[in-house]
Amino acid sequence: MLVAKDGSGGFKTLQQAINSIPKGNTEKIVINIKRGIYKEKIYINVPNVTLIGENKLYTIFTYGDYANKVLASGEKMGTFNSFSTFIGGDNFSAENITFENSAGSGDIYGQAIAIYVDADKARFKNCRFIGCQDTIFTGPLPPKPRLGNLFGGPKEGVPRRAVRQYYEECYISGDVDFIFGSATAVFVKCEIFSRNRDLTVNGYITASSTPIGERFGYVFIDCKLISDATQSSVYLGRPWRDYAKTTFINCFMGEHIIGSGWHNWERVATQSTVSYEEYNSSGPGGKMHNRAVWAKILNDEEVKEYNLEDILGIDFDYRF
Repeated sequence: MLVAKDGSGGFKTLQQAINSIPKGNTEKIVINIKRGIYKEKIYINVPNVTLIGENKLYTIFTYGDYANKVLASGEKMGTFNSFSTFIGGDNFSAENITFENSAGSGDIYGQAIAIYVDADKARFKNCRFIGCQDTIFTGPLPPKPRLGNLFGGPKEGVPRRAVRQYYEECYISGDVDFIFGSATAVFVKCEIFSRNRDLTVNGYITASSTPIGERFGYVFIDCKLISDATQSSVYLGRPWRDYAKTTFINCFMGEHIIGSGWHNWERVATQSTVSYEEYNSSGPGGKMHNRAVWAKILNDEEVKEYNLEDILGIDFDYRF
């Protein structure tokens, strides 16, 4: 399949191409996408889809929904309906594409998800994810909301399951909790950019909600953490749920990273349940001796457990 805004392909929009896939399809579907700015809210809930963009800087999928948007019903849209792109089909892959939520600052618009990925064995390479608050949601949803009875969004009421995701050589930008969710997700050689909000605390890179009993949550390997924010104003992460797991291995960290590294989200009890770990961090923000006393510095033997086959499982071919 070929998607091209200029009409030179079989489809002018990606959603048209997705809608043409027969229900029950089990074959791998490859969709090539020509450069262009595609302003569409995308919903992909079929398996075995591969998207290949012409160029990550010029093949852009963008939309501008946001949590505080008031709907015709008078209710707010909410976080999990704000996605620009939703991926719900297993064995999904994407290369050379930008996924963006263009809404703007979370201080004004609230959460605004660029991509909502609740698919097992999802892979992304050489992609960009652009947003502010809550840029990437790695499903599934936690068991229940902190407030109210419903999360809303495309996975409301769907049974939870273990989900694994892999991101390689990607660029991810945001500010507050901009990589968040329950998946086991590995980020390799990614560039993580924290936006400046001109505040004492400019943000939190991660907000994992790893289910109790899962061995791995978020694992960042050979990544680069950069920012235009002021020195010591960004945390590595805070726990969206009590058993959050996040690990940074061989990552460069700019001066924007706060010395203590981790925040407990004003819940002291989580300090005994979370697993926040580092190994061989470098750069001005990578001084591990300053970290919160309830975080852990891995030793040479412990870090050997963090190989991709063990994290993702031997049935997950993460190679491109």
